[in-house]
Amino acid sequence: MKRPFITLQQAQGLAEKFPTPVHLYDEKGIREKARALNQAFSWNKGFKEYFAVKATPTPAILKIFQEEGCGVDCSSYVELLMSQKLGFAGHEIMFSSNNTPTEEYRLAAELGGIINLDAYEDLAFVKAALDGQLPQVMSCRYNPGGVFAMGTDIMDHPEESKFGMTKDQLIQAFKEMKDLGVQEFGIHSFLASNTVTNDYYPALAKQLFELAVEVVAETGVHLTFINLSGGVGVDYRPEQTPNDILAIGEGVRKVYEEILVPAGLGEVRLCTELGRFMTGPHGHILTEVIHRKDTYRTYVGVDACAVNLMRPAFYGAYHHITNLSNPEGNIETVDVVGSLCENNDKFAVNRELPEARIGDLLVIHDTGAHGFAMGYQYNAKLRSAEVLLQEDGSARLIRRAETPEDYLATVYGFDFEA
Repeated sequence: MKRPFITLQQAQGLAEKFPTPVHLYDEKGIREKARALNQAFSWNKGFKEYFAVKATPTPAILKIFQEEGCGVDCSSYVELLMSQKLGFAGHEIMFSSNNTPTEEYRLAAELGGIINLDAYEDLAFVKAALDGQLPQVMSCRYNPGGVFAMGTDIMDHPEESKFGMTKDQLIQAFKEMKDLGVQEFGIHSFLASNTVTNDYYPALAKQLFELAVEVVAETGVHLTFINLSGGVGVDYRPEQTPNDILAIGEGVRKVYEEILVPAGLGEVRLCTELGRFMTGPHGHILTEVIHRKDTYRTYVGVDACAVNLMRPAFYGAYHHITNLSNPEGNIETVDVVGSLCENNDKFAVNRELPEARIGDLLVIHDTGAHGFAMGYQYNAKLRSAEVLLQEDGSARLIRRAETPEDYLATVYGFDFEA
């Protein structure tokens, strides 16, 4: 069974200080994850994790990663701005985006970040956006097409992905970039999301390392890094075995030594852009049961809703739920639901849980990534506060809850008066 990183007593104290629903993050767990990742790839000189800001775009969380030696992977103008304000600079920033506006490329270049091109066609666009002067270091995102499988298990369908370019396009882009003055090159790829297997990164690395050898032979570019991107996932279900990052790092090392070292590419540094793996398990939503309803099913109504966690409604994703107040209660089969005017606003469907009584505090697990980040304001709902459970056991507010005035601020003066 999954165990919350807070006790009932802690949860009650938090709920008194920070009204539910509230997003909680475990500083100790996040730091330990960053250190384990850096240890797993310590064999590679120059390895760097670029935390995917999109997963948890909260300054206090980004500062933790900064203190642990990580960079940031940005995908938008505001993510770049946030990173700049936090002191990330130069090659501490990777800019991986798609269908990108001119001003975003310009800001990424101004900050000295590494631009990771998503499409061959983007090269001419970036050249124009930067007045013909490309950065000295750039990267291209590769999409092998087809189906990505491991054994008989289909992991994903790259051919259906809007991301990345073909091998021929990547080679042509490298040739043109070299002619335009780019001096150092990187290769990036992302083949599957949320994999719960220690074999994914080594399998991806093998493809990218073989590609790298071929590309360097054909273009003569100075390849300095290979970016394994994200895709290492979270064991959302209690029966799943969590990924072992040390085993993953060792698997990549073996492939590196088998392919890159004999080809004279033993100085290539590796990068990762993990998000979900880094913060997902280290976040909870603390929510209170406020209603019960019995019709054709039994519904447990909580004060959180899909605004706080979109994944179950959007993907049908599983998130484990613990009843902190009544963990030994009689088991009942329920739907755990929010208050949106949408029938998919459900955190659990036909889930067996200990009886949830009105006033009970529930923990929704593994919400540290793509939880707050995917929030929205349908039904004029307001985003909840974020709180960091610090290593010393104290709790610190790291983002206040939105207020009605926040919601209304953008319409004052437009047929709406204070």
